[in-house]
Amino acid sequence: MDLDVQSYSLGHLGIVAGIFDTLKISEVIDKVMPKQGSKNLPHSTIIKAMILNGLGFTHQRLYLFPNFFMNLPTEKLLGEGIDPSDLNDDVVGRTLDAIYKYGATELFNQIALHVMGQFSLGTQLIHVDTTNFSVSGKYENDAPDATDSIRIAFGHAKDGRTDLKRFVLGLVTNQVGLPLFTKAFSGNESDKNSIIYMIQKAQQSLNFDDKAYWVADSAMYTENNIVLLGADTKWITHVPATVGDIDKLLNADLDFSPSTDPRYAFHVTDLCYAGIPQRAVVVWSEEMKTREQTFERKLQKETVKAEKELKKLMGKKFACVPDAENEAKIWASKLPYHDLKDIQIIPVTEKVEKRRGRPKKNEPINQRFKIEGRIEINESVLAEESKRFGRFVLASNDVNLDPELMLKYYKGQQTVEHGFRFLKDKCFHVSEVYLKKEERIESLCMIMVLSLLIYSFAEWKLREKLKETGQTVPNQLNKPTQRPTMRWVFEIFMGVIQAIVIESGKIIKVSVNLSGPQKTILLLLGQECKNYYGMN
Repeated sequence: MDLDVQSYSLGHLGIVAGIFDTLKISEVIDKVMPKQGSKNLPHSTIIKAMILNGLGFTHQRLYLFPNFFMNLPTEKLLGEGIDPSDLNDDVVGRTLDAIYKYGATELFNQIALHVMGQFSLGTQLIHVDTTNFSVSGKYENDAPDATDSIRIAFGHAKDGRTDLKRFVLGLVTNQVGLPLFTKAFSGNESDKNSIIYMIQKAQQSLNFDDKAYWVADSAMYTENNIVLLGADTKWITHVPATVGDIDKLLNADLDFSPSTDPRYAFHVTDLCYAGIPQRAVVVWSEEMKTREQTFERKLQKETVKAEKELKKLMGKKFACVPDAENEAKIWASKLPYHDLKDIQIIPVTEKVEKRRGRPKKNEPINQRFKIEGRIEINESVLAEESKRFGRFVLASNDVNLDPELMLKYYKGQQTVEHGFRFLKDKCFHVSEVYLKKEERIESLCMIMVLSLLIYSFAEWKLREKLKETGQTVPNQLNKPTQRPTMRWVFEIFMGVIQAIVIESGKIIKVSVNLSGPQKTILLLLGQECKNYYGMN
């Protein structure tokens, strides 16, 4: 008897592949991007492989496919007859080029529409935001002029790396963080432009709830954007302090009404900006009040800085008293939190010729003038500044929106921010960019967000099923929970092995040993996920 036993690391990748199948993503891709040639793998298979790679908890670069799949059950995950050697750089490059040719945003729109048609995901709250990714390399923007490819360029460095070029990624999610629309932008694109662009394009491409609220950060709140959104599109945003009378609101003595949550209080007022009537809510937040400590540290730094600059100022010499007084006045006007006190203009003498020693009798000398004084903290400015602590202003063009709901809806903006943190998390590596063509980077952005869609959908579905059935799974402390993160679920499946017993070249048994919690999770996620673990 010729027996051979082969084992492969399956881990959580069966869940990733199962959710890909559940959403019927291959159907969409094969329809709009059909396979070219009998020997080529379908683009849907390559995209599935990239997502498995991206969500694989590895430190592999996205294009090192053969190495990644070497110890995995490749045929089980991707299809019969597929070998790791089939997944090389050229194959991946052709798929990325095909995505760009069709349109990365358009392809994701087709997938999102397909998913929304199958599942009631909820679109009462739509969150919009952008982030950017820094990249190494020159990126001379050598994409053909005929293309509308993004440009890798210097822009606002949200990660602090001002020395690196970057590209911008925009994201639209629903209230539970499921991405519904995405668009890559050039690295120097303004958020004020990209956010309104995404709102308008998403409205044109997808079917949203008529009563949906669009939620975005302060970059959305410009006169032009408010006019473009009009009265029919309901929105909620954080209003910048630089707009209109908002600065006065932040500093005014206001009567606040307590929230049902003791950490917050509200002052509601009417606002009209860009000709659109709005409800403005000044929110006092106990959590944001902690900024007072941050400000105190900032004030200490400003004081040290002002003292150093004053020492330099007092070391200067001026030709006349008016020059010295004018310089002192200009310098003092630039102090944000201090006043220049006890100013004196002191006459000093100096030799015309720069020679050592005391001046000789009748030797010509020049009279100069120096500034003397001290700095003092401006208490009135601090008093006005302290009123701002813990305050921020929200606004909506729904003038009847309850302030409690406005704050609750706006706080949901964290869902899209969580998505960005996911994409930038080194554990997942979906954000590692090692491509040198702008067109392929644009395509890769779509793959990144598609990975987020699969991750977020799996988490949402599992939580919904746990709640529906009353079941639980153990959390990191081995306590029952109905709200596990998918990241933790992936950890639960770490070490799952698929064993294949082969006799005389024929597979006679395939086995996967699973624990109780693992079986519970797979039962709740559905048949597509169970199939990869032999639970037929």
